[in-house]
Amino acid sequence: MRSTNRAGADTEIGGFGGLFDLAAAGFNDPVLVAATDGVGTKLKIALETGRHDTVGIDLVAMCVNDLVVQGAEPLFFLDYFATGKLDPAAAEEVVAGIAAGCRDAGCALIGGETAEMPGMYAPGDYDLAGFSVGAAERGAILTGAGISAGDVVLGMASSGVHSNGFSLVRKIIADQGLSLAENSPFGAGTLGEALLEPTRIYVRSCLSLHRAGLAKGFAHITGGGLYENIPRILPDGLGVSLDATHWKAPPVFGWLADAGDVPAYDMGLTFNCGIGMITVAAPENREAAIELLSRDGETVSVIGEVTESPDGADRVRIANLDELWNG
Repeated sequence: MRSTNRAGADTEIGGFGGLFDLAAAGFNDPVLVAATDGVGTKLKIALETGRHDTVGIDLVAMCVNDLVVQGAEPLFFLDYFATGKLDPAAAEEVVAGIAAGCRDAGCALIGGETAEMPGMYAPGDYDLAGFSVGAAERGAILTGAGISAGDVVLGMASSGVHSNGFSLVRKIIADQGLSLAENSPFGAGTLGEALLEPTRIYVRSCLSLHRAGLAKGFAHITGGGLYENIPRILPDGLGVSLDATHWKAPPVFGWLADAGDVPAYDMGLTFNCGIGMITVAAPENREAAIELLSRDGETVSVIGEVTESPDGADRVRIANLDELWNG
């Protein structure tokens, strides 16, 4: 926890509540933004492999990436770890991952709850939930209201499956009769290690873009994939037209599509398909936005544009989606 301290946070372990000083963090007229999430059934991969050092990063990422899409700087984080009987070694790995995620996102881990509930969980099982609060100055909240037809859609590469769709992933593994200890069919290491690649945290790059005045909106591509997350930031009457030949996807998606015989539309409705975050920018700001995001370590592609969608149907159209893994 101490390794995550930042301006506004100076929390000691063991108190009943965590404190945060917004004035010390440099805000004048802040609006608070809160998000809560979990890691889903990706935890089953961690439990079956005995590797617990990455799911804490996933937990933080799922929350802070949701904050930054609204222009908010993540300030602090709290976690909830529940199990039947505490395994201190596993819990230490999980919390170390949470702290690593907080450091990456620039937010302070100011508290949490560890709950032992005998009879509620199978031996060795645990569940995780996270809660994060961020802030934005009152006039700097992103709503997507300024998005208009002709704006460009930029995609930031994902690190893999992130933390959504793992019920389908696990079904495909079971149907294929594979073990998580086997060599990965799509990358280095074991299958379990490859699938535990943590969710990418986009906070620093997105905040830089927003503060430079180059972002009209962001969408974090989580459950519901590309088809359901992008419309959440679009004004009524608008959609997007994307071309999947304009970006590359990690090889895990090709393996999932082929091994599970998953149709392209269902892939786009379930997974991020290689794009973990999108931003919408004015056409004249395209090159500046790409340069800034690239400088902050993102792999950026121009993946489409905003279009008119007067009837509200098919607000996300993706051409050549199956070419991500069949091309």
